[in-house]
Amino acid sequence: MKHSTDRHQGQKPLLTIAIPTWNRAVYLAKTLEQLRSEIASLTDSETNTVEILVSDNGSDDNTQAVVEQALTAGCPINYVRNPVNMGSDVNIAQCFNLATGKYVLILGDDDLLVDHALATVLAKLAEKNYGIVCMRAYGFNHDFRREYPGNFGDALEFTDSAAFLTKINSIMTFISSCIINREILSDVDAMAFCGGNLVQVHLVVQAAIRSKQNFFFNSYLIACQRNNSGGYDFSTVFVRNLGAVLDNYQSAGLNRATIMAIENQLLLTYYPFYILRQRLTNSGNLAQCQADFIHRFQGRALFSYWISPIITLPRPCAIMWGIMATLIGRTLNGDLQRGIRFGWSRLTRT
Repeated sequence: MKHSTDRHQGQKPLLTIAIPTWNRAVYLAKTLEQLRSEIASLTDSETNTVEILVSDNGSDDNTQAVVEQALTAGCPINYVRNPVNMGSDVNIAQCFNLATGKYVLILGDDDLLVDHALATVLAKLAEKNYGIVCMRAYGFNHDFRREYPGNFGDALEFTDSAAFLTKINSIMTFISSCIINREILSDVDAMAFCGGNLVQVHLVVQAAIRSKQNFFFNSYLIACQRNNSGGYDFSTVFVRNLGAVLDNYQSAGLNRATIMAIENQLLLTYYPFYILRQRLTNSGNLAQCQADFIHRFQGRALFSYWISPIITLPRPCAIMWGIMATLIGRTLNGDLQRGIRFGWSRLTRT
């Protein structure tokens, strides 16, 4: 089932914003409303360069009604509805394959482009033929504007894909942060990457390697709803599966030194928080987590002396170590101000 608008009249859009969704109509409504607002703020010529695609994975809530309401309100949408739920990987891959724009942003149905981000992004996409344009994201609980960490951070252009992928490290796993050059991957069927919860990483790595230039907005342009995803084991996906994806592209130009550099950044700045959260909440399979990390990182100093204590120490000591490691890691990754802003918004919320 497909509903579509006829805005481009044969003109290829510069950017497709593709939203995979399933039974999250409440969040989707907010995402589409923010997109409608962003598009309304563009010039006429800019408006015609954007395609919005919603890929509904057979929702049985009021998702279709939300899309129809957004269409009525003036949000231009191509709406595709699968007859059944085909799984999140397939829906994400379908978003990429159906996009007609030169670039595609696969946007989570509960994620939001912050105010004026769309115009900023379109201007950058029009400048050069980038492989990936990456945006930093921040989490919010209630009000994405009030909890906005602030407009800071350099805009960075890379002519070395290894340096770029090392810089963005964990961000390559977040679908809403990476705008992918669809033309560079015109020979790629994203369906080939289904099955490991990391379709987007395959696409990001390939596009970055194939391009002579990539770009990183080291500022917060995406707001994501906190603690609103799941259905997978963290260490299996983001340690075992991610490592396998990176290894897979050694023959395409992602050398072992670059993979080690990416993973060292993950060990230092990304993994501590998620293991800390597991210890704090007594959730997940700690033995499986340890096995996944040992399988991938045994013998590495950052694992043995930085990550392993959060997994293996008695819970009170592990939590203290995890808090310390998380604070240092987030500071080194440039996210300290984000954390301060989040804490302040919690304290001052009325």
